Amino acid sequence: MFLFSNYGMRKEKEEHGYEAHKTKLGKIWHFFAHEDSALSFIADAILVILIGKFVVLPLLGLMLGTSFPMVAVVSSSMDHHGSFDSWWTQQQSWYSENNITKEQFLQFPHRDGFNKGDVFIVRGVKFEDIRVGDIIVYNIPSKSDPIIHRVVGVKGNILMTKGDANQAQLNFESSVTEEQLKGVAKYRIPYLGWFKVALVDLASAIKR
Repeated sequence: MFLFSNYGMRKEKEEHGYEAHKTKLGKIWHFFAHEDSALSFIADAILVILIGKFVVLPLLGLMLGTSFPMVAVVSSSMDHHGSFDSWWTQQQSWYSENNITKEQFLQFPHRDGFNKGDVFIVRGVKFEDIRVGDIIVYNIPSKSDPIIHRVVGVKGNILMTKGDANQAQLNFESSVTEEQLKGVAKYRIPYLGWFKVALVDLASAIKR
């Protein structure tokens, strides 16, 4: 019985092997879907990345109303590195000078910050609907990756942001315009972006 069963398994494998497919399309399908090799694994990974970038993300962006529907956090500028109270003790003076109290901050979305390597689902939003405390995604000409920081001020058609972990605003954060805005960071997925982070860190190391 065992020999018969073993023979049947071998025969089934042969019948569904690469050479069993008569067309090029069938052979390609077998390579991606059934072949157990390192080359097939690499090809599958590349295919998944390409489908994600050129099919899934554009469709998601269309649904969410933004060209950046998913954004990976590639720096630690929003990491509180511990408890909220400990972080607030270090940052309190800056926020007090800019008319943001502890009680207000506790009501902000993602009040405990977030980590390098996290991914956010981003939703498009009207410029006039942005409020102090929102986490927004926007771009600047000098960086290829978008900025994901908190709004700390709104003055007419200008937004001001700051990274929670930074001691002060960076030079580009005092005048964010509507044209730069890509959306509001809504839903956080921890650690999903570490592949992107690794690529960014690798690119930075090569440039040095």
